[in-house]
Amino acid sequence: MSEPTTKKTAGAFDIRYIIGGLLGFYGVVLVVVGLFFTSEEDLAKGDGFHVNLWTGIALLVTAAIFGAWARWRPIIVEDS
Repeated sequence: MSEPTTKKTAGAFDIRYIIGGLLGFYGVVLVVVGLFFTSEEDLAKGDGFHVNLWTGIALLVTAAIFGAWARWRPIIVEDS
């Protein structure tokens, strides 16, 4: 007779958590740089647009989407 197989989720080894974590880290760095370390010269390069700030916010939103995706649709790994 065959033994019943158990199913587990990939958990912390899910690549979406790793990608989301890296994007979130870079997003936090860019938001901090955009809020506290932006000079007038940097703003002139971006035509008055806070490039670091908005890119950081976009990365944080993307990281949240990756985290939500991994949480709502976990990868199932079957034990044999």
